[in-house]
Amino acid sequence: MTDIDRHRLNQLFERERAEFDRTHPKSKAAYARADHLFGRVPMTWMNKKAGAFPVYVESARGNRIVDIDGNEYIDFALGDTGSMAGHSAPEVVAAIEHRVRDLGGLTTMLPTEDAEWVGAELARRFGMERWSFSLTATDANRWVIRLVRALTGRSKILFHSYCYHGSVDESLIVVGPNGDSMSRPGNVGSPVDVLETSRVAEFNDLEGLERELAHGDVAAVLIEPALTNIGIVLPEEGYHEGVRALTRKYGALLIIDETHTFSAGAGGATRAWNLEPDIVVIGKAIGGGIPTGAYGLSAEFAEKALARDDLDLVDMGGVGGTLAGNPLSVAAMRATLEHVLTDKTFERMIATCDAFVAGFEEILERHDLPWSINQLGARCEYRFRKPYPRNGGEANDAADGDLEDFLHLYLANRGIMLTPFHSMALMCPTTTLDDVSEHHRVFEDAVKELLGA
Repeated sequence: MTDIDRHRLNQLFERERAEFDRTHPKSKAAYARADHLFGRVPMTWMNKKAGAFPVYVESARGNRIVDIDGNEYIDFALGDTGSMAGHSAPEVVAAIEHRVRDLGGLTTMLPTEDAEWVGAELARRFGMERWSFSLTATDANRWVIRLVRALTGRSKILFHSYCYHGSVDESLIVVGPNGDSMSRPGNVGSPVDVLETSRVAEFNDLEGLERELAHGDVAAVLIEPALTNIGIVLPEEGYHEGVRALTRKYGALLIIDETHTFSAGAGGATRAWNLEPDIVVIGKAIGGGIPTGAYGLSAEFAEKALARDDLDLVDMGGVGGTLAGNPLSVAAMRATLEHVLTDKTFERMIATCDAFVAGFEEILERHDLPWSINQLGARCEYRFRKPYPRNGGEANDAADGDLEDFLHLYLANRGIMLTPFHSMALMCPTTTLDDVSEHHRVFEDAVKELLGA
């Protein structure tokens, strides 16, 4: 990884933690009195923090967040992708206000005409002809897993080790140290042994993928086109062509989850890399901050599903519950896709990320650091290892929690916010080159302190 002096690192971290406490007294107090919240937070992931308590938000606009202590941040986390459109994009706010104030009917269990527009736009972008909505991509993934099992008559789903598909039970499987499949460490209360429901192969390992598919019991391969939540791990040349060929050879369907890889462009990695899935799942970003998810099916697959009169697709077999596809979510999706996360906007966001990566690599070169950075369109992520990991197992082993926490806290104390799960930076429509330069200035100051320069 690096020859960083760990004693110096610990001293600097304690200094930054003390400064964080000093400048965030209201957040500290709010956390201390949150006695009625499980883990003291509304959702336990919010406890992924570098300091002793999370930052409490007062307001957020574009790529700026202001906390309840009055500290302002340039936000490169953007709600871990949920606010890729920027916080409270004016076009989305206007659509929400129109739905709430002028039209009413936030949830009606009835369709609106906006839904067909959104479906057609998603079809244009991702190539899947038929779309249905949920409230999260996790829900969408759960539903398509049920669909592919029902239509193929096969029981297992194949995943990449350390992939990210929300909290889907079947996906919490990894390749263990000895090469065997195992439940992902820390898996909470799995309903059945994940080895009964799933198979797993390392990313960029076609031989391992074929070995698992050869069992003949895989209904579908569910993948991120690039791994994201374990650090951005990009596909090697020819990998996706190999995946598609193998799924067809062994009669398995291919599901691509674009929830995070939507950063690759207006049509995600599916369009950017000319991929050929049978099903696409997406969520978070397409609602501009309003909860939503979606899954798209090929016309052939949709027709097969609807032709099965033994499947209850209307009542208890429906996905997402009574709130899925509600008028508010659909209005937010239309505004986001029509006016905010457009093809032209993505071009600008990706160009900004290009500048981020180029400037970051200059810092690494100046200080002779054996670190690396990967880019996925408008998203990039740095890791404290070179070369960059090529699969999920290597990415997991490359983690350096102490160094990450120090850098996150150092940056936060100087008005820069990164995704708390790892060192990922996402550009939104309002992210500027000046914002990128400010990150680099602060990051390089941290590096100099670490190296004693």
